[in-house]
Amino acid sequence: MDGELGDFLRSRRARIQPAEVGLPSYGRRRVPGLRREEVAQLAGVSVDYYVRLEQGRGPHVSDAVLDAVARVLRLDETECAYLRTVARPRRSREQRPPAPQVRPGVQLMIDGMERTPAYVLGRHLNVLAWNALGDAVGGFSRVPRAARNLPHQVFLAPDAHDRYPDWPAVAAQVVAHLRLDAGHHPGDPELSARVGELSVKSDDFRRLWADHQVEACVCGVKRIQHPVAGLLTLPYETLAVGADPDQSIVVYTPEPGSETAERLALLGSWASTNAR
Repeated sequence: MDGELGDFLRSRRARIQPAEVGLPSYGRRRVPGLRREEVAQLAGVSVDYYVRLEQGRGPHVSDAVLDAVARVLRLDETECAYLRTVARPRRSREQRPPAPQVRPGVQLMIDGMERTPAYVLGRHLNVLAWNALGDAVGGFSRVPRAARNLPHQVFLAPDAHDRYPDWPAVAAQVVAHLRLDAGHHPGDPELSARVGELSVKSDDFRRLWADHQVEACVCGVKRIQHPVAGLLTLPYETLAVGADPDQSIVVYTPEPGSETAERLALLGSWASTNAR
């Protein structure tokens, strides 16, 4: 993850045209978007200071400077928070964290959601736990532990494009969420290994990772083509686990009485019968 700040700022400079911020283009440019000198001018800092910031040599950069740069680059709320995180990285490189544990109370809670698919996500978008209907939808118990990971499901599972009718949008969202997670844990060896594997095995992942998009996937709608239940249209909500900031609960919330709700009920009965 070295150089993340510079890569992020360069990617954001590239998407803004000089005319959008009231600057003349001065003819043909070697690179798209704003030059570093122009960002510095608009943010009210010296060119040397901004260059050092892109090079990661500004660990004590002030909130005022970051706010000014964010304004010039038109960063949204999530991107602003990400900028602050990667601009002030932790000094010591992270060691491999202990194996994550889902508290029994959390497991009991999602098990009590008998008619609602739910699962627990940890760092790197690893799936740590699930309820019966969540497993019937996601198939987590039927794959090796290393494959219980959303990026792995989306980019490396052989049926991914068939499983997700909106695959391009799902893929971009997963990478943006993983990039956001990476900003909070620089130097994480497990994350570096995961990104390396995905980059080698998937051209799509490598391209999306290079875009440096960041997004928190807290709610939305996901469509899944299930081999037994058919097409499921699944609104979802993501809930933080208060005792562990690295864990969250994803709950699918289909409209009661909808076709998807009926299909989930049949899927639950099918899964229960197979289990017996």
